[in-house]
Amino acid sequence: MSTLLKIDKIRKTYPSFSLKDVSFEVKPGQIIGFIGRNGAGKTTTLKCIMNLVHYESGKVFAFDSDMNENELENKQRIGFALSELNYYPNKTIRQLMNVTKRFYKRFDEQKFNEACRLFNLNIDKKLEELSSGMKVKYSVAIALSHHAEILILDEPTSGLDPVSRDEILDIFRQIVKNKDRAILFSTHITSDLDKCASDITYIHDGEIIYTGSKSDFINSYLFIKDKSCNKDLLNEYIAYKEFDDHIEGLICINKKEVFLNNNIEPQEPDLEQIMVYIERSKEQHESFDL
Repeated sequence: MSTLLKIDKIRKTYPSFSLKDVSFEVKPGQIIGFIGRNGAGKTTTLKCIMNLVHYESGKVFAFDSDMNENELENKQRIGFALSELNYYPNKTIRQLMNVTKRFYKRFDEQKFNEACRLFNLNIDKKLEELSSGMKVKYSVAIALSHHAEILILDEPTSGLDPVSRDEILDIFRQIVKNKDRAILFSTHITSDLDKCASDITYIHDGEIIYTGSKSDFINSYLFIKDKSCNKDLLNEYIAYKEFDDHIEGLICINKKEVFLNNNIEPQEPDLEQIMVYIERSKEQHESFDL
């Protein structure tokens, strides 16, 4: 199977926001970072994929079948978790597992227990007693225990300390190492993508502006720090900031020679720099006094 998940021109309209023909694919072996600023449409898109939100038009295909027509069967093969577990906070992990396993035909309790041991997850702790990192590990343990082929996770590393985030990202890499499963996770923490994502899908104001290889995306841009403060080049930037002693900003790769000819050496950007300046370029900024 070449594609595990295909989102095709999904549209969803709210009074103050809409998804606009959202389309992208998830293939085996991929870890896709779904990025965009808060309110861009990440969570709404994930909810549309899982039929938790009704969308007006478009299609979602999972495992080559229409999600609307084969929802129950397809959800057996998908692990899904929103950003915060908040149901039955007074129940223990063991009790929640005993409820959850009734919904999955292929649930393997032994595999769940093995995953909990691997993640140092105490199954006799109540949900409300778990840290944010442990809640993410619980969600992943459930997904692994019913043999999910795709994990769809909303902001799984948000609020985690650096050690816990690193542990979760290591788990992600292990999950896809055999190239038969995939992970789609939304995030605004670009350093996580630097560590584990193979691909990114970038949504801005409800519209996909890039989907594809992370390395291709990064290699499309260059970061400039111009200590000569050459204002004649401002129109060459995607977006920029002026400081007292320099100008810095983002340019397209095809502008490289323009800056080299002016004795300015472009640098390779990181994802955070790209995201900051792309968002800056797409907004109107008015000057004001502080």
